[in-house]
Amino acid sequence: MKVKSAATLLLAAMALSSCMGPAPREISYAPPRPQGVDGAWVDPNGIVSTFQAGTFTTRSTDNNALLASGTYINQSPTLVEINMTSLIRKTQSRVNCALVTPNQLNCTTDTGQNFSLRRQQMAMR
Repeated sequence: MKVKSAATLLLAAMALSSCMGPAPREISYAPPRPQGVDGAWVDPNGIVSTFQAGTFTTRSTDNNALLASGTYINQSPTLVEINMTSLIRKTQSRVNCALVTPNQLNCTTDTGQNFSLRRQQMAMR
C-alpha cells in the first residue's frame, strides 16, 4: 500500500507542476520621449506657447487670451525658426530656438533678447 500511496502522490505532484507555468513577467511603462517641439511650453512667468503642426500660439494664463501667433519651421531636429506676430505690440518678429534638452528650448529674438521655455508636463490621470 505504501508504494501505491507514494506513486499516487508522485503523479499528483507531477500533474500540479505541469499546471504551473513560468512566473509572469513584470511589464513597466515608460511614457514616450517627446520628439521635436510639438506640444505646450511654458516661460518663467507661466505664459503657455503651443507648437502644433507648423502653427505657433502664445496665450495668457489668466483668461487664455491670444497674445501672439505665427508659424514655425524645423530647421533641423534641434533648431526651430518662429515667425510670429505679437497681438499686444502689433509687431512681427523672427525667433530662433534651440532644443537643448527634450524639455528646454532656448530662444533668441531678432532683436537679440534671450528667453527659455520648458516643456509643459502632461498631468497623469
